[in-house]
Amino acid sequence: MDVLRIATAGSVDDGKSTLIGRLLYDTKSITKDKLEAVEASSKRKGLNFTDLSLLTDGLIAEREQGITIDVAHIYFSTDTRKYIIADTPGHVEYTRNMITGASNAEASIVLIDARKGVSEQTRRHLFISSLLKIDTVFVCVNKMDLVDFSEVTFTAIKDEVAALATKIGFSGKLHFIPIAAKDGDNVVQLSPRMPWYTDKALLEHLESLPVHQNDEALPTRFQVQYVIRPHSNEYHDFRGYAGKLVSGFMKEGQKVTALPSLREATIQAIYTGNKKVSAAHAGESLAIELSEDIDVSRGNMLVPTGAAYQQLSTFTAKLTWMDEQPLTIGKTFLLQHGVNRVKAKLTSFSHVIDMNTVEEKGNVKEFRLNDIGEVSIKTAKPIFADIYKTNPRNGAFILIDEFSNHTVAVGFIESI
Repeated sequence: MDVLRIATAGSVDDGKSTLIGRLLYDTKSITKDKLEAVEASSKRKGLNFTDLSLLTDGLIAEREQGITIDVAHIYFSTDTRKYIIADTPGHVEYTRNMITGASNAEASIVLIDARKGVSEQTRRHLFISSLLKIDTVFVCVNKMDLVDFSEVTFTAIKDEVAALATKIGFSGKLHFIPIAAKDGDNVVQLSPRMPWYTDKALLEHLESLPVHQNDEALPTRFQVQYVIRPHSNEYHDFRGYAGKLVSGFMKEGQKVTALPSLREATIQAIYTGNKKVSAAHAGESLAIELSEDIDVSRGNMLVPTGAAYQQLSTFTAKLTWMDEQPLTIGKTFLLQHGVNRVKAKLTSFSHVIDMNTVEEKGNVKEFRLNDIGEVSIKTAKPIFADIYKTNPRNGAFILIDEFSNHTVAVGFIESI
């Protein structure tokens, strides 16, 4: 059965957790005991309705404050497919959590409070969806019941978001849906209270959305994580290379080149677990046996012989800064790309994005927490990465503080 990964986004109190709770409730994906616990908790809070947002707030601090802090992954299914939804925080200080939650999503749901309209977080989250190359974004204008289900209000927000998407260069598909998540209007079924809306309900859109299948069409990249040498009588001469096929397609008998040695070999066998297979697909974890004995170790990459690849030591990247301490020119880090970790230095700033206007600001002296902009980076050793736009599975990296070992930034390679 297909699995669709979705991320939610939006400002504080826009109703992300309530929407997810409504999807769980209306698809009968909640166990009886959990529903009873939520009903009892709602009564303790003095509410005269069942607060479905409590289904996703896992941390004690979240339940007490009524906010989302950490990323919660919620699983449910229908007769059509399985779903994994990342419920991400709305507070600006938790933007880094939103990026983490959305990093593997194939679609995004951006919620907007119908009373408040487009906010800074709306612009920020739509920009992040564009940055991560998320193909489909559902813009759900929530709390329509609090604006008397006004088509005029919905249309005004829709036009503003569409103009914003054009401004930031969002290349995916936008779907606009007016909803009232608390009561379930246009979430699973169309609402009679908004007869002017004639498109599909949110779940119907999700059910018909094609699951992302483009990874196999991307350049083939196999990152070696571990060399398998059993040293047993049964497998005395076996040497396998375990790792993940992050993109592309591999098959038995295919000629491959090892990077950085440039030595060539032929794939003799491919294993997934204990099972031998004739071909491997993007996203699978494998063990590959080569017919020739060449030098391959952790951090190396296998690519089809003759295929183009990039060896980068200086490049520009879109960077999201995720640390309390500001980023300044000249700072050094550990850059992690796949399983490879190399020393890197930030050599210059290009610009930072002003989220109020979604415009580039030059003459930047530092990046502060949650700033997004463009920088130049130099690495001590080359990395075998792609431009993020052409191969998202091999074009992203993180920066690690070499003293605290904290992840302080996530980057997307823009150009060489």
